[in-house]
Amino acid sequence: MTELISASPVRRAARRLGVLSVAAALVGGLLSGAAARADTASCQRGPDPTPESITEDGPYDVGEYEVRLATGFGGGTVYYPTATGEGTFGAVAIAPGYTASQTSMAWYGPRLASHGFVVFTIDTLSRLDQPSSRGRQLLAALEYLTEDSRVADRIDPGRLAVMGHSMGGGGALEAAESDPSLRAAIPLTGWNLDKDFSGVEVPTLVIGAENDSIAPVRTHSEPFYESLPGTGGKAYLELAGASHFAPNLPNDTISAYTVSWLKRFVDDDTRYEEFLCPGPVADRAVSEYRETCPF
Repeated sequence: MTELISASPVRRAARRLGVLSVAAALVGGLLSGAAARADTASCQRGPDPTPESITEDGPYDVGEYEVRLATGFGGGTVYYPTATGEGTFGAVAIAPGYTASQTSMAWYGPRLASHGFVVFTIDTLSRLDQPSSRGRQLLAALEYLTEDSRVADRIDPGRLAVMGHSMGGGGALEAAESDPSLRAAIPLTGWNLDKDFSGVEVPTLVIGAENDSIAPVRTHSEPFYESLPGTGGKAYLELAGASHFAPNLPNDTISAYTVSWLKRFVDDDTRYEEFLCPGPVADRAVSEYRETCPF
C-alpha cells in the first residue's frame, strides 16, 4: 500500500537541533535481569525471549505501507504489528547513511515490527544530508508517526526511539541529544564530526565494526561511547571482522542486540536485560562489548 500524505509541520523537531553463533555468545553471557519496574507488565509484548528468538522474526504478523510525501523528511516505509488487541506499541524511526536510501535499512522494518514495534525506515530530504539534518528528520518522522500516520492510535507517544546507519547513526545521536524524552538510541557504525555527546540522557547502544574504514571505531564509535554519560544506560558492541556496511544486511548479532535494547528500554521489559548484562564474550561475531550494568 502507498500513502500520499503530507505530515504536519515539524513543530517539535524545529525547536530542536539548527552465527559459531550469536546464540552461543548470548548463552555464555546470561545473567538474571534486575527486578521489573511496577509498570513493566503493561509494556511487555510477546512471549519470554530466548537466545534464538532475538535473532529471528518475532511472534507478530507485520503490515506495511509507503509514505511518499512528507514534511520535514523524505518519506519512507512504515512497518507495524497487525495485532490490535494488545494495547499500544513503542515506535522507532531509522535513517540511512550518506547517499543511501531507506532500502539500505529495509530489513529492520519487518524484523523489529515482528517483535512488537512500529518501525519507520525513512528517506532523507537529500541523500547528502549531514548528521544534524538527519537527526532533525528522525524527530520529524516520529512526530508524523504519532500524530498523522494511519497507525498513530497503535503507538504510545511516550515510548519512542531512533536508529541510523553511518551519518544516519550520527543523526540518531544528534536526535537523542536534542530530545531527552526518547527511550532509546542505536547508532549503527555511526559517523559524525562531533565526537562529544556528553549531553545525551537517552539509553544508547553504540554498534561499531572492527574493520570499518569509513567510520573507524577509534575515531567514531569508541569516542561516541566514551563521551556518553551513561546515566540512563549505555553499551558498546563491536562487530568482529565487519565492515562499515555490515548493518545494511540481515545480521544475527545486530538483530539480537537491537531487539534486546529496544525491548529493554522502549518497553521497560527487563526480561531482555539478561542478554545485555553482562553481554557477550569476544568470539567470531563480537570483538568487544562494554556496558554500564546494571541498567
